[in-house]
Amino acid sequence: MFIEERHQAILRTIQETGRISVGDIQERFDVSPDSARRDLRLLEERGLLKRTHGGAIPIQQVNSNPPRHRDPGQMEVYDNYAAIAKKGAEFIRENDVVYLTSGSVGFIMIKYLPKDIPYTLVLNSVTLANELKYWDNLNVYITGGKMRMHGTTSLVDSFAADFVRNMNFDLCLMTGAGYDAAFGLSNNTGETAAFQRTVLENTRQKILLMPNAKIGFRAFLKVCGADRFDTLITDWDAEEDELAKIEERGVRVFVVEKPAS
Repeated sequence: MFIEERHQAILRTIQETGRISVGDIQERFDVSPDSARRDLRLLEERGLLKRTHGGAIPIQQVNSNPPRHRDPGQMEVYDNYAAIAKKGAEFIRENDVVYLTSGSVGFIMIKYLPKDIPYTLVLNSVTLANELKYWDNLNVYITGGKMRMHGTTSLVDSFAADFVRNMNFDLCLMTGAGYDAAFGLSNNTGETAAFQRTVLENTRQKILLMPNAKIGFRAFLKVCGADRFDTLITDWDAEEDELAKIEERGVRVFVVEKPAS
């Protein structure tokens, strides 16, 4: 098989299955690990895929958005998202005031939030707040503003930004659409970016929760530089070279471990 034919087969596999590993390429095409990694590097340089630690995934569109009618209570929870959420919850301490993201990882984190200590959560999601209404150990604040008419029912407009501008946070647990060392955190709407900047301005400890597909990816609008965060929590498939560059920016990186199968 010619190298171009192999590359086309690799791209077809990624489009059909959502990913490919170095081991898959070795086994299917009878090539060495170095050759498999070189194939992925060449295809990434052509903008045809995105490498991860152990293989590659499809390229996302710069301005891609989650489905409007996604139900956070019914969504599939991937192992890497669950592990990131669990690690993020470990940073919450007694009496902390915490901003918790309205992204999918925020909903996943409900399972792992401390229930034996008092603390305060500030939320910008009506749906997320509803899930916590019977928790006796929490104080919960919901930002004002216009509710987005989709699954997370988030609030990120100027009213929501004004609400959090008058608060101070011990900790923020934030996510976004993309994060890399050179461009920083990025997202898909100006309202979301402005809201997140306001939260960051008033937060003492800034933690970013990002699965591997979002590491090294640049979404439509920049929120802030990579070094605005104290800590990045990501997973075992995140591209190591990009993580090293992020660490060089002074960000502490936690890579959660893959659960034993």
